[in-house]
Amino acid sequence: MRIAILADIHGNLPALEAVLEDAARHHVDRAIVNGDLVNRCPDGAAVVRRVTELGAELTLGNHDDLVRSLADGDGALPGAFRHDPFWEANRWCARELTQAEALEPLRTAPLTVRIAPPGAPSVLVSHGSPRHYREGYGRYLSDAVVSEIHEMHPADVLIGSHTHEPMLRRWGRVTLMNTGAVGVPFNRDGRAQYLLLELADGCWRPTFRRGAYDVEAALARFERDDYLRAGGLLARLFRDEVRDARSYLVPYQMWASERGEALGDGSWRRFQALHPERFTPVVPWPSESSSVVPPPE
Repeated sequence: MRIAILADIHGNLPALEAVLEDAARHHVDRAIVNGDLVNRCPDGAAVVRRVTELGAELTLGNHDDLVRSLADGDGALPGAFRHDPFWEANRWCARELTQAEALEPLRTAPLTVRIAPPGAPSVLVSHGSPRHYREGYGRYLSDAVVSEIHEMHPADVLIGSHTHEPMLRRWGRVTLMNTGAVGVPFNRDGRAQYLLLELADGCWRPTFRRGAYDVEAALARFERDDYLRAGGLLARLFRDEVRDARSYLVPYQMWASERGEALGDGSWRRFQALHPERFTPVVPWPSESSSVVPPPE
């Protein structure tokens, strides 16, 4: 059995197509899209249609839930997401999905998918953790938290995404994996990244695939339907994250919150000036696809 687990597509259709072609070459039997199909890049509706046509299983990601909430006028959302000009790119993506009638798969996506073939270790797949789609499996997750998650949601293998960085970690008898991101990797390797999981001799063998694709074509899509102009600074940050394979929004948002600064062009320029180390030149990544199995952390 071979399973492709891909996540964090974020509306990047060229990256998704590259991953699907790569997975087809490896003759996968099952595809799971582990959340965050949409938002950031402007082709969310096309991404939803593509994975739906494929018959892939879905889990719900935080960005999926955000655009669903915006489209449905969910009053529980913080007012900033609904009214602040800085977050207009999110609202643009919600309108795009609404107009394309592409929201229903996001409304019905579960939080987890369990894989439990007879005689094989059990696998639980969730966008973040099974407790919350924002609780990602990352390098700073403590052993105590891993223990809590496993006690609440027992499985031999826990697979998540959300942090946009592939990871393999063992804690006692539990194995944690992070798929990495298809559309917006944050590990300074801009190739589309996903997890290929193979069951052989009663064991799951992970391969972390990195697929080359036309990044320039993905960046050009930001000009679609005036998304880049309408989305303002947030859309530009999303574009630059795709271009550089780095996280810009979250560090900037945290910095602005700590200083009590409003999100906008002025504070963004100050953030850039105070943190030049975050904007060092990008080292070109390889132009071919490859596999890697990182050592357990």
